[in-house]
Amino acid sequence: MMDTVKLAKILKALSHPKRLELFFKIAEKRETEFKTGCECECFVTDMIHSLKLGAPTISHHIKELENAGLITTERKGKYLSAKVREETVAEVNKLFADQMRQK
Repeated sequence: MMDTVKLAKILKALSHPKRLELFFKIAEKRETEFKTGCECECFVTDMIHSLKLGAPTISHHIKELENAGLITTERKGKYLSAKVREETVAEVNKLFADQMRQK
């Protein structure tokens, strides 16, 4: 079970509007992969153009999301791809659902 310290770190990582937008863009790629059956990857270079942010800023946001356990990254040649860590999202959802049931 996730503790409140870990949850606070996750929520803090998502509290920045551009970082939250980046997280949703990465998750959107996962949905595309699921619906089409293709191996759709979310490359960080695509995010630079999509979010109109510089590479250093995107890198910082990626690092924050990764440190919070929300995404994983993998180097593919000179490119960096990112994926949502679905187990972390599931844990957060379960924690919120459990809290709502207790009320």
